[in-house]
Amino acid sequence: MRVVLSGGGTGGHIYPALAVAAQCAAEDSASEFLYIGGQRGLESSIVPKSGLPFRAIDITGFRRKLSVDNVKTVMLFLKGVRNSKQMLKEFKPDVVVGTGGYVCGPVVYAAAKLGIPTVIHEQNAVPGLTNKFLSKYVSTVAVSFEGSESAFSGAGRVIYTGNPRATVVHTADKRMGYKSLGLPDDSRIVLVVGGSRGAKAINEAMVEMASELPKLGHLSFVYVTGESYYDSTREAIAGKLGQLPGNLKVLAYVHNMPEVLAATSLIVNRAGASFLAEITSLGLPSILIPSPNVTNNHQEKNARMLEKAGAASVILEPELSGQRLFRSIQDIMQSPERHAGMSAASKGLGKPDSAQLLVSELQRLASTSKHK
Repeated sequence: MRVVLSGGGTGGHIYPALAVAAQCAAEDSASEFLYIGGQRGLESSIVPKSGLPFRAIDITGFRRKLSVDNVKTVMLFLKGVRNSKQMLKEFKPDVVVGTGGYVCGPVVYAAAKLGIPTVIHEQNAVPGLTNKFLSKYVSTVAVSFEGSESAFSGAGRVIYTGNPRATVVHTADKRMGYKSLGLPDDSRIVLVVGGSRGAKAINEAMVEMASELPKLGHLSFVYVTGESYYDSTREAIAGKLGQLPGNLKVLAYVHNMPEVLAATSLIVNRAGASFLAEITSLGLPSILIPSPNVTNNHQEKNARMLEKAGAASVILEPELSGQRLFRSIQDIMQSPERHAGMSAASKGLGKPDSAQLLVSELQRLASTSKHK
């Protein structure tokens, strides 16, 4: 099967596409791929490192308010469609997959206009602007959250697959997670993550909460600060307490997150769609602190989906404090019944076979494709 993938801007759009490619290759070693991304997006560095052929188009996103910049964006979109059509005619794919981000717009639209079967995958509970536009043209829309199919009511075929990124984490070895953290295999880990670049509000709450951690000495706290907050966090805690609590590890970054997640008992994090797919795949209870600085407030909507199912507790950033976070952790980790219930609810939301489900849809469409 010949597959064109497109998605970019953030890792949340890129890694699901790479997971689809990996699943395709696992099922058919003769699969061939082309990834079309943006010139300036993260995909321009991440995708080539994965070994996939990569080509770029020049594209920017629309501003939601009236702006002369949108005229330039329209011109770039039309140019991107022309360039994408040329790439598609040269590669001759059986199917084209878009996983979000504005770069998908011209690529998937061009494929649809050429009569090539197309799929878009929406990671969030609330559709992005690009996917909402593309849903009118594609063969299939795949969604990550059950019940969010109605957001694409005007589209044709809409299916619930979950997020293909979940498959990567589901196979992780928890023993490697314990080993990499230097912790015994029976440790109960509370992992706090502020995102790849960190989060100021979470950082401040962790500094405030640090003095309380010895009260939960049976737990191991791991705080991943992000590079920009690492030094200031350690200095702030040490300045306040004299030294780090014995049950707290402060790390700038975790390079083997799938293994660390597999060893974790409770996670405190933002509510990005890919990360939620990973933790529900493992059945992890969570305390979610949605970022307020995202389009359409989609992180809170993602988080509320888990909260409604009983898999997560949600703290909005304006309500966040060290004491509030500590009480939430304490309430979950000191109640085996509540922890078990949240874990079961999280597991019920997980779709560890997401990549397989999405690839099955690609294979179905490719088998009917007349575009060669």
